[in-house]
Parts: sequence; structure tokens; C-alpha cells
Amino acid sequence: MRPTHRLPCTATARPTARPHPNRTMSSTQDLITALKAELRRSGITYADLARELGMAESSIKRIFSKGDMPLSRIDEVLAVLKMDFAELARAVALAAPVRRELTLEQERAVVADPKLLLTAICTQSQWTLEQIVDTYAISKPQAVGCLLALDKLGFIELRPHNRYRLKIDKTFRWRPDGPVMQFFREHAVVDYFDGGFDGAGELLMLVHGQVSTAQAALFNDRLQRLAQDFAQQHVADQKLPAADKRPYTVLIGMRSWLFGAFRALLRHPPPA
Repeated sequence: MRPTHRLPCTATARPTARPHPNRTMSSTQDLITALKAELRRSGITYADLARELGMAESSIKRIFSKGDMPLSRIDEVLAVLKMDFAELARAVALAAPVRRELTLEQERAVVADPKLLLTAICTQSQWTLEQIVDTYAISKPQAVGCLLALDKLGFIELRPHNRYRLKIDKTFRWRPDGPVMQFFREHAVVDYFDGGFDGAGELLMLVHGQVSTAQAALFNDRLQRLAQDFAQQHVADQKLPAADKRPYTVLIGMRSWLFGAFRALLRHPPPA
């Protein structure tokens, strides 16, 4: 598999990412949409706002309809609303839809660079930049470059001082047959199952049965909640000293499947 699109973690990236002032939100249009919502919530009409700003109501309507408003004007509207820019930023962040999966092209970009894939996995676990650099053979400029690439992909929102906010949902998953899972099938599955699963806190079970499709869907939901519980426990245990933690990987899968050697013994094989 040869990815066709790359967003490399360039070694020339600055040690501290400094997003453009407007990058705290996804776009000026997002800001204006949030301002409209706040005006409605406060019961302030365009006529009221025009009086407060000493402008014609038609000018206010035109500014909002075009979606073109300089930061200085945004600050004036915020003053009328008695809000600051940070509050508006939070409103936009809360309104922004979270991702449940990336596009195929975005996954190709992630898997094209091992350091970018590593950083994506680490940010899913909410590691800090310092944790990534201290744990893996990746320089700070390279790690910052990867964070910038993930920000461009919409995986995270990069903030000052190399902090970030995940823009993926708790139920986020890599595409089942997408580039990232293909990469893990080719390079990680054998390595994963090569272990004995007999260490402290380790377990391997294979359970086969026949259930209705409706019940299978319910089991899927329960398994997803289990994965979320594990992810939440990971976050909760970040406060523990390193000596009290070990890396674990939970692999969850469920499919309608019968082992090939057993399929060959079926008295009435299903049609091909």
C-alpha cells in the first residue's frame, strides 16, 4: 500500500506552535455564527446592535449576511454582549461537530508517516508533547510538526504552548477497511497475537455463538462502551506515577464469521 497524500512531520517546525489568531476557531464564519446565536440568546436585535455601535441597521445586516467581519468589529459586538473572546471561542468549540472517523484521504495522510501515526495514537490517549518526546525517539520539532499536521487534518485543535483539544468523538474509530487498519493488519496483528496473554492483567478469549442480528447490534453497543470505559480509565490514571502503570492494548472485534477449516466441513455450505 503506497499512500498518495502526505502531511509530513517536518523537522523544521518551530518548537512552539503559534496558531493564527483566527485559528482558535475554525473560521470567521464560525465566529459570526456564534455571535448570531449569542445575540438571539441575549434578546438583542440587529436594530439594537446598530444603535449600540452607531451604525445603520442595514450595515449590520450586510456584515452578518456576508460573513465578513474584522476582529475589531467582533470585539465591538462582544462588548455589547458583555462577553470576551475566550467565551466566544468556547461557544464555537462546543458547537463544532466532532469527528467519528476521518476521510480515506486523511487516513492515507496519517499512515504515510510513521511519526504522524504515532502522534495521532498518542493524542488519542491525550498525551502531552513532553510525554511523546520523552517516550519515543522523536524530536520536539518533529513532534510539533506532527501536531500541526493533525490540526490541519481536523484531528486536533492545536493551541498555544503546544497544547491541544481533540476534535474526535469518544466513539471515534479508524475506518474498518481503511488505510490505518490495513496498516495494523499488515504490521501489528501478528506482533499483537504473538504474545502469550498470560502476563499480569492480560487476557485472551475467543467466543463463538449464534445470536439474532438485533442482539448482535446490542452487543456491539456494549463492546463500544467497554472501549470507552478503558479510554476513560486511561485518562484517570494519568495522575499515577509511571512505576504504577503499564501500557495495555485492548483489541475488540465482532463479525459474522466461521473459521475456514470449519467451513470446509459444513454439511450444507452457504452459497459463495
